[in-house]
Amino acid sequence: MRKIDVPAPAQVLLAIASVQVGSAVARGLFDDLSAAGVTFLRLFLAALILAVVTRPKIRTWSRTAWLAAAMLGVAMAGMNLIFYLSLRDVPLGTAVTIEFLGPLLLALVQTRRMVDLLWAGLAAVGVLLLGLDGGGSAPASGLILAFVAGLFWAAYIVLSARLGSLVPGTGGLTVSLAVAAVLVLPFGAGGATAVLDRPSLLIGAVAVALLSSVLSYGLEINALRRIPTRVFGILMSLEPAAAAIAGLLILHQRLGTGEIVALILITLASAGVTLARRRSVAV
Repeated sequence: MRKIDVPAPAQVLLAIASVQVGSAVARGLFDDLSAAGVTFLRLFLAALILAVVTRPKIRTWSRTAWLAAAMLGVAMAGMNLIFYLSLRDVPLGTAVTIEFLGPLLLALVQTRRMVDLLWAGLAAVGVLLLGLDGGGSAPASGLILAFVAGLFWAAYIVLSARLGSLVPGTGGLTVSLAVAAVLVLPFGAGGATAVLDRPSLLIGAVAVALLSSVLSYGLEINALRRIPTRVFGILMSLEPAAAAIAGLLILHQRLGTGEIVALILITLASAGVTLARRRSVAV
């Protein structure tokens, strides 16, 4: 049977759609499992599923590979837990827009061109719009949490590319998810125990694990083996828009005019700075 070779950009786009739908489903479970409980179940179930499917040959790993997997696990734990905490108070589209400032800062650090100051200014205007126009739907505490999650997201991009170059397949991802689950356990154990009284909640938790971790992370780590992080960053600029659509269709969260304008400005800034870096490297 002929193996279908899915282009790396298509893998990234599929990952974007998958993770945002998963985030919307996860938000619907917060009342029953808590944000931290959903985070733990997502990471634990994803690690379990991947371990059964991939059966990583960890005995052959080098010390460098183990360290890379552990560091990625730390980044994933912080990124997922803090982002889900922000979703308690901030609409999905707004949270992802602010979170995307992390990858944007990463692109700015990698580029170091004067024109990038203009893109950074555009993103700053978007942030100010969210702060001034968000009102009660986007409290400062939630926005700050989303931004911190974005810093972990930037670390995830770098560390995921690093691990993908050291460990073939998704075996490294399995270990990283396990590390992340252990780190989140103290925060999410209490909420996650609700599945003991209501086993039906596991259906939603498994869906979140598959959509937001197994499928999306697997696609991303494979794509990062084949495309530079700058190209990956351009494609990931679609994340805020995808989140806004998922929030609208699944959670019925409508963004205000100012929030939509902010989303567009930050998305344009992210795409612009990444494209500028691509041109400078090509030259």
